[in-house]
Amino acid sequence: MSIIVKFFVAPDDTSASLALQTGPGRTFESLSFGNFDPEVAVIEWECLLAGSSFEHLVEAGEPRIVAGQDNAGCVVFAISPRLSTALADATHSRLSDVAASWTQLRAEDGEVIDTEIADAIVGDLAALVSSARRQNQGVYCWVA
Repeated sequence: MSIIVKFFVAPDDTSASLALQTGPGRTFESLSFGNFDPEVAVIEWECLLAGSSFEHLVEAGEPRIVAGQDNAGCVVFAISPRLSTALADATHSRLSDVAASWTQLRAEDGEVIDTEIADAIVGDLAALVSSARRQNQGVYCWVA
């Protein structure tokens, strides 16, 4: 699996959609990761943090695509308000627990994610969400 994942801050869907072809670049505050499926991850994180069911979130249309076509090249999707709130409000200890649980979920599907890397991804994303909220903006994800 070779996937580029960039979470970034943008004021709205229209601005975020401008990142579709080349990614957020230096225009937006962002985090770069790779080699995991962020569309599945954000649903799993919301389940772990906010108590939702995976099936319910998928049926509700999460994650919400703002640009591109799912499974056909680059895509930009929005981090849900519920996940944003849960990430911003979680303690460091809670985020570490979520990261550890996420690595276990991925391992059950045969995907190995190092616990320290998972902890960094979840913790850094929570910090990015907090920054976005201070600016009254949203967090999006660009996947290539």
